This record gives sequence, structure tokens and C-alpha cells, in this order.
Amino acid sequence: MKKQQQTIMITGATAGIGRATAYLFARHGWNLILNGRREERLKEIENDIKNLSEVKVISLPFDVRDKVEVSTAIRSLPHDWKKIDVLLNNAGLAQGLSLMQEGNLDDWETMIDTNIKGLLYVSREIMPMMIENGSGHIINLGSIAGKEAYMKGNVYCSTKHFVDAISKSMRIDMLAHRIKVTAIHPGAVETEFSLVRFKGDEKRAKSAYLGYTPLTAEDIAEIIYFAAARPAHVVINDIVITPSAQANTFYMVKDADAQK
Repeated sequence: MKKQQQTIMITGATAGIGRATAYLFARHGWNLILNGRREERLKEIENDIKNLSEVKVISLPFDVRDKVEVSTAIRSLPHDWKKIDVLLNNAGLAQGLSLMQEGNLDDWETMIDTNIKGLLYVSREIMPMMIENGSGHIINLGSIAGKEAYMKGNVYCSTKHFVDAISKSMRIDMLAHRIKVTAIHPGAVETEFSLVRFKGDEKRAKSAYLGYTPLTAEDIAEIIYFAAARPAHVVINDIVITPSAQANTFYMVKDADAQK
């Protein structure tokens, strides 16, 4: 009997880890529900994946920060698309890097609304579907910043500590329904992350990755697929992954010459 194709929903799929995950899962034959705010880019990725593989892809453009948009979009999914096997809560960002007493309130609200509220809004819509379907797997993308804080990371680190904590709570609440919950906490990954944090300052963003080899979006996508592809009785609860030059949020070895 041919195995039924599985479906993954990915938030923040227009770039970085979300985008890399979409392409990797497509190569493994998974159908895709792709979410992002940039509708044109989302459609480009959808069409590209359809040209490269025979999987089904549907774009679901909405802003995870808007609970009405989230609810309307997810509930509008055709019936056949409501059997979601894996939800990847990937949408997230950092904005600014400053001491807390000098922090930008707009930056704080953007991080809280995206990294905390966005994850909650999407999960609240998908969880009942998974319970009704009798199976599912929620993968939350955290950060090493959710394991320990670093200087000037205050609010961003706090939002990622939330991801760590809510993943533990989800695991308890979903246990009776045999729905898996995994949290993945990367260290330094070279994506649009620093460009967004430094508001388009390419030179400053690039300097964050000088002197060592950071992780790539594809590295994290491989970890996400590994967690999702385990047998039904196996759950990867928590993974921390860093480049070999990084021990934690504070200790990192860099080549001084490469930074000049």
C-alpha cells in the first residue's frame, strides 16, 4: 500500500530556515502549506517547488501577529488540507540590540507580537485540528538565546525563553492526544536574521558572521526533518545546535585576521 503523503505547515517560509525547510521537505515528498507576509515571494517559492517536484503546495499569506488574519486564513483551508501532520512555528525575529534602559518600545512590541503571540495564535488554531485528526507534531523554533541571556539581548532572549517554556507546557497538554512537541534552539545561523535585527544595515549584519563559519538555514532544516521523520513512538523533545566555533551565547572563537 502506498504511504499517504504527509503535510507540513511552515510559518515564516519566505526566507531563511523556513524557506530551506520547505525545499527539503518537498524533496522528501511532503505536501506544503507555506505562510509568510510577503505574498509575492511566497508565490514564487510555491511555483518553484511545484516545478521541481510533484508535491502539492498551497500559499497562506498572513501576518502571524494579527489574530484575526491567522484565524481567517487557517480556517479557510480546504478540508483536504486540514490534516496537518507537522506544524513548524518558525516565524520570528530580533529587532535592535541595546541595553534595556535604552530599548526601543516599538522593537519590543514587534518581537513580543511575533515571537510570542504569533506562535500562540497559530498553535491555537492548529492544535484542535491535530487533536481531531488523532495525531500531529508541533516543532517550535527557539534559539540558544532561549537557554541563556546575553548582553543587549534582553527582550529578544526573553521571547525565546518563552518558546522554551511554552514548548514544555505544550508537551504536557498534548500528551494525552499523543501529539509530539519538539523545540529546536539554534546558535548563530547566517540568514536574514541579522539584517532584520540591524534594520537593513548590511555591513553591520555581515560583521556578525566574520571570523568563523556559522550554521546555515539548510543545517537547521536537516535537524527539523530529522525530528519530524522519527517513528511514531519517538519524540525529540529538545535540541540545541551551534556552529563548532560557539559554545553558548557568550563564548565564541573567531579568527581575528578574518574580521579585519
